[in-house]
Amino acid sequence: MALTPLQESARRRTFAIISHPDAGKTTLTENLLLTGGAIRLAGQVAARGERRRTTSDWMKIEQDRGISVASSVMTFEYENLVFNLLDTPGHEDFSEDTYRTLTAADAAVMVLDAAKGIEPQTLKLFEVCRLRDIPIVTFINKMDREAVDPFELLDEIQDKLALDCAPLYWPQGSGERFRGMADLMTGEFLKFKKRTANEAQEIGGAERTAMDEDAVSAFMDSDEFAEISENAELAKEMCVPFDHQSFLEGHLTPVVFGTALRHFGVRELLDTLTAYAPPPRAQKARVKGNEAVIDIENKEVSGFIFKVQANMDPNHRDRIAFLKMVSGQFKRGMKLKTTTGKQLNVSSPVMFMAQDREIADDAFAGDVIGVPNHGALRVGDSMSESGNIMFGGIPNFAPEILRRARCLDPMKSKHLRKALEGLAEEGVTQLFTPAIGADMIVGAVGALQIDVMAERVSAENKLEVVFEQALYNVARWITAEDPAVLDAFLEKNRMNVGTDIDGAPVFLGKNSWDVSYVADKNPDIKFSATKERLA
Repeated sequence: MALTPLQESARRRTFAIISHPDAGKTTLTENLLLTGGAIRLAGQVAARGERRRTTSDWMKIEQDRGISVASSVMTFEYENLVFNLLDTPGHEDFSEDTYRTLTAADAAVMVLDAAKGIEPQTLKLFEVCRLRDIPIVTFINKMDREAVDPFELLDEIQDKLALDCAPLYWPQGSGERFRGMADLMTGEFLKFKKRTANEAQEIGGAERTAMDEDAVSAFMDSDEFAEISENAELAKEMCVPFDHQSFLEGHLTPVVFGTALRHFGVRELLDTLTAYAPPPRAQKARVKGNEAVIDIENKEVSGFIFKVQANMDPNHRDRIAFLKMVSGQFKRGMKLKTTTGKQLNVSSPVMFMAQDREIADDAFAGDVIGVPNHGALRVGDSMSESGNIMFGGIPNFAPEILRRARCLDPMKSKHLRKALEGLAEEGVTQLFTPAIGADMIVGAVGALQIDVMAERVSAENKLEVVFEQALYNVARWITAEDPAVLDAFLEKNRMNVGTDIDGAPVFLGKNSWDVSYVADKNPDIKFSATKERLA
């Protein structure tokens, strides 16, 4: 019997994976897809040649460097639930893409390297989750390597993140001594079977056995059995018990141990998400200027754009906006409006498996669908049938690096500007135009972002671009309560002002001291390091 739209929405689970670089996030993503039956063989980031191509890392620069530089969406079914996995870049130079993607997540998996614990980028991403009250499941990875004592790891999570830890499993040893983990709920032991990265990977869960010395004697000596028995009991006594409500409120994290590369603990992680991850959460919005809360019981189709990606398929020169559905049942061919009145006939919506896709005939609250468009949609846009629902804006952050972009062929400068505008609209970079001159100033969080810009401009637009030191090193958005005050400031400081891709005024300074000095002299002007683009 067909499910109702409300029942379909209730079985959606959308989660993001966050981590510090090299914690094993992409490998975990691949193996989650393998466990969910979405792919037949997990890609190996460390492999050579064609096998290096992982499902979620589809850009050439990602394949060349073995890192994730763009968020991707992968949809699969498992245990009668529909999962939307949002894979995010781990590298800090792409943190803004991750922040935006987290606005679409209803839960998150925090991946920690068992030898390193909480690392700086993990801490930053966790703070974003906390701001949005996103519940977090923790996966402590790489237990097949030498690791920090598990009790120390949990203490660090509690101390640095102020997050209660409720381990669902407890490991026995690490590195060469890693034997598996005890299931603290059932009292069973999950045997670790060492597999090489090149072996075909089994999608079944780990072999389980009773927690008694006779049952585990084939792979564990008596000292190791005594150790796991004592530590498992200690963990149950010292750690807080799992509480579902506390988890949903973001105060507690269930903890699973494993090694993604050896496909151990991955099914247990997915089973944890299946049991505890929340259905689509309600979103704050404004409807005709009034505050409102939109949830899955609302029948009007609505959602928001959290990402725009161009040229996912180079053969079609496409441009896809990622729409997180908040309410209603979407049907192919529907007309949706933005709050600014733009109307789109969504005739070819798509579901994703990274860069692969298939036409979606319908979608429900909690789903992520791709809306093909030619520059009509931007990150932060809200869409609905009426055009009256406006969800909270997605922030832009002031760049930390400014560079002047110059095309090696001066005759193609207009083509370069169009290419950079496209990347800015995607959110890959920011583009500023000074009030005086024809310079194109790009802003990035880190140097690797500049490399990605050059790679994409070359690959997608066949343009050779160089990024040179700019006259400016700091950018701040400027506003004033009195428009006349702002106009006067802009006229007086024409050498140091410009506009961003939206036409919003920006102050361009030589350094932070320069900005502080001008701000002190102009108390009626607000200088901001963030800008929220309301759709």
